Amino acid sequence: MAHKTGLEDYYITKNNKKLRFGYTTGSCAAAAAKGAAEILLGGKMLHEISLMTPKGILLNLELLDIQKEENAVTCAVRKDAGDDPDTTNGILIYATVEKLSGEAMEPRIVIDGGIGVGRVTKPGLKQAVGEAAINPVPKAMILRSAQEAADRFDYEGRLKITISVPEGEKIAGKTFNPRLGIKGGISILGTTGIVEPMSEKALIDSIRIEMSQHAAMGEEYILATPGNYGADFLREHMTLPFEKNIKCSNYVGETIDMAVDMGVKGILFISHIGKFVKVAAGIMNTHSHSADGRMEVLSAGAIRAGADLDCAKEILNCNTTDEALAVLDRYGILKETMKEITDRIQFYLDHRSYDQILLGAVIFSSEYGYLGQTEHAAELIKKISKGENR
Repeated sequence: MAHKTGLEDYYITKNNKKLRFGYTTGSCAAAAAKGAAEILLGGKMLHEISLMTPKGILLNLELLDIQKEENAVTCAVRKDAGDDPDTTNGILIYATVEKLSGEAMEPRIVIDGGIGVGRVTKPGLKQAVGEAAINPVPKAMILRSAQEAADRFDYEGRLKITISVPEGEKIAGKTFNPRLGIKGGISILGTTGIVEPMSEKALIDSIRIEMSQHAAMGEEYILATPGNYGADFLREHMTLPFEKNIKCSNYVGETIDMAVDMGVKGILFISHIGKFVKVAAGIMNTHSHSADGRMEVLSAGAIRAGADLDCAKEILNCNTTDEALAVLDRYGILKETMKEITDRIQFYLDHRSYDQILLGAVIFSSEYGYLGQTEHAAELIKKISKGENR
């Protein structure tokens, strides 16, 4: 009888086909850590473990390759990406939990990366240089799992948790990690703990369906966000009707094309600069697999705004857009550069639609908040706010 993970009833239907949900490397690491901690502290062998994900779905995952030592236990959980194309699908994510000698002190639980987990070598990421590439949400999940085990078995000492991925270094070359300066392995990722299938054709079809529904309700001006960051910014910092938001993912060009075909009169995009800075170079699929050029575009915008060669070189050496924004801010040309960037975004949006519909964008960053908006954004905000849908 096949092991049941708890995801058997979770799927999406696209093109009359059921696509299964999966779980992230972060969930694997947290489950492996929880299992290893419970075996170590409880003294009983376990072959499966339950894990509540941030999405609110309870997983029941198998523990594999269990290795017991006097003061340490190692076990693994196999990654299942469901029906999402994922280079990490099927690999084993290991956690070793070991007791540390000495009196309990802060931090009580130490988390690190072992073989196959990348190390950060450039500034600008959420981890400091030299730290393991374990993202904040997975790290919190791992920590919580270990704390629960320690509390359950009244363990008051210290623990060290090491996450490792034997195949990680080989797989990392197929990811964006080398470009980000993450070396030696993959990142441990996931914000919800759950992987939802996102085949490209199915995703574009779902955007089309959602847009057609909004258009059918008389909404001639569409509000679009590429992803969760944009949706969160819209909800928290703008007064536009959040319920009218559709997610366009990376498919800016396709979203504009289908809007023109449907007779939609305009689209306002709300986007993190990490995505939409690419549009300033005419890149209409913002996925990193399709194109990057973020630093090149920001550097060119900075030069147009009056930056010198040293500033431009600093930007080109940056790892993330927020890091580049800090450079621009330090040189005192952030506002001027954002004006150049938003002007270019407006040009390429209009070029994609051949000026057939009204297009605009509001751009922000996680660190700096609102950065600017394109020429037609204010008009679109007014129309959407007033409900001018007919």
